Formats: sequence, structure tokens, C-alpha cells
Amino acid sequence: MSLQFLNSHNSNIAQGPVWAASYTSASLQNSPNTPSSVFASTATGHLTQFDSTTGAKLRGLNQHTLAIVSLSTNRVGSRCLFNSLEGVTGIWEVPEGGGSNEIEAATEENVTRYESFKGKNQTGTSWSVSLHPSGETYASSGQSGNVHIHSAKTALSHSSQYDSSTPFGTPLSTLDSGRARFGMFVKHSPDGQRIAMSSESGTIYLFDLTSSTLLTTYSSHAMCVRSLAWSPDSQLLLSASDDKRLVLHDVRSTTSGKPGSAVAYLTGHSSWVLSNDISPDQRLVVSGSADKTVKFWDLAQRTCVSTAQDTGDVWSVAWKPTIPSPGQGAGSFISAGEDGLVKWWRSAGSA
Repeated sequence: MSLQFLNSHNSNIAQGPVWAASYTSASLQNSPNTPSSVFASTATGHLTQFDSTTGAKLRGLNQHTLAIVSLSTNRVGSRCLFNSLEGVTGIWEVPEGGGSNEIEAATEENVTRYESFKGKNQTGTSWSVSLHPSGETYASSGQSGNVHIHSAKTALSHSSQYDSSTPFGTPLSTLDSGRARFGMFVKHSPDGQRIAMSSESGTIYLFDLTSSTLLTTYSSHAMCVRSLAWSPDSQLLLSASDDKRLVLHDVRSTTSGKPGSAVAYLTGHSSWVLSNDISPDQRLVVSGSADKTVKFWDLAQRTCVSTAQDTGDVWSVAWKPTIPSPGQGAGSFISAGEDGLVKWWRSAGSA
């Protein structure tokens, strides 16, 4: 199997190295004119929503002097959770509507913040955040080495059920890793039942959210794991590490408290693997690396089927979250990194 992907277009502005990006689906349920969009955060503190069709900026948020290091959106792009270098977690309630010609700045009225570094919070400074699929809670990890569950409700998004006693950011529970010194990356499974956290040492911790228990640990990497990706059916977990490898884990084989094992290793990058994602049809994997390449892997064959050259470190990759229709090839995805651009890619032969 051999595949080729073409760089179809790029974002129309660059605001510093892009450290995180998220691809949302085509439209909001009540706003059919809302385009498929991508959110991107930068090392200069910018958070921007782009129109996927044209690469044009739709809206922007620039209220941080330090980098925004983590980003998580709901599927339709109406809520964007982010975390800055100093540990300020915020959620942007994105207005509905708008087209590729509309440029709108975010205002204080639709951004809510939580300062994780305040001593009274007892969760430690956060680094990575993940919004639960339900939108009711979010998870954070960082300085404590554990996973903390927080309220994600705001007066704007949950007006009919908002409880002022548990505002946005309120710590609700803690999932204890028992060993990790720093949580590098945290990610909910698409079904919302599990959450995975990677550490600076390379260990991955898998928790059950219903019982708040540690299901298993994976020790497949010898160095820091910077990115985790779930398969759409929540059965596979893929990790990307500074040891230059991607490792696939089958979470169906986990038993409470017992170490888990890898089912596949993907090797071929010559430097740190910084980002990864699994395609909506679960056939392909895309990965970005400090070796300035984007690689594509056949998940069934466990082999690299194509490589694209970039101009710098590739900090983020994400598939468009819809299965391509017949005739559209292998789908499309985005990459982003050191050059400050979000780049849209499509498989050769697709429109």
C-alpha cells in the first residue's frame, strides 16, 4: 500500500510556532452556515479559529503573554478549552454562525478562566487539559503527576443548570497515578469512559472514569510521551514519544491494576515524535516529528506508507473527524508547527 498526500492550502496568517491544533466537524446543529474549522494555539499566546475551506482567520483570542500549550475542543467547535504555560485554564464559548469573511475577536463575556497555580486549588499547576465529550467536566494534568477532574460548566453554556457553588475549574476529584512526577498529556476516550495520561518518564496511565480507578499502566517507552491519540471506537490508544517511536495499545486487554502491553510498534522517525492521530475509519495513522517530517502509517500492516517533508518541528497533527465518502481517497488532515502555519492536506486523487 502506498499513499500520497498533497498540501492543499495553508492558514492566511502566522502568529508564532503552533503548539496545538484541533479539527472540528462541518457545522453546528443549529447553524448550518458555520464552516468546518480548526483551532490553533501558539507559543506567542494566540488562539485562533480558521475556516478549513480557505484557511482564513474567523476569530482570534490574544489574552496571554505566554504560550498556550494545550488545546481541546468539543466536536462541533462551540467550546474551546485551553491551558497556558503559567497554568491558566480557560474555556472559550465560541459564537455560532459566521463565514470565512467574518473576523471577530473574542471578548471577556465568552471566556472563563481558572488559575490552577493558586495554592488553595491543591491540584498543582496544570499543563495538559482535555474536555470530556459531554462538556460537563474537563481533566487536567501537570505538576502533580495525577489527573484532576474539574467542572467545565459556565454561566454562558449551562445557564439553565449552572451552579455557582461549583464554577468553571472547581476541582471535583483526583485520579492518583501513584508514581508520575509530571503529567505531559491527558486525553479522554471518545466514549467518555476512560482517560489516559502520559508522563515525563514514558509511562502511560489508563483510568476508568466511572469508578475513578487506575486500570493499567503501559511502560512501552523509555522517554517522555508527548502525545496520545484514541481510535474513534475507544478501543486503541496510540502514544508518541521522544524515543522516536509510536506504540499502539489495545485497551480491551486491560485488567484492573495490572500492567498492560503494546500490540504494535511504529518506527521510522529520526527524532522525537511530537504528535499523532488515528483516522476516523481507523485505517491510517498520521504523526509529526522534530525530524521535520509528517509520516503516514497503515494501521493493519504496521508500516509507514508515505512521508511528507515539512520546514520545521511538527507539533500537532489531526485528521478531519469525518469518514471520507467514496471517491474522496484516504481523507484529509492538518499539520502545524514551528513555522506558525496550519497546513491542510488531502490524499492525492481526491477533490
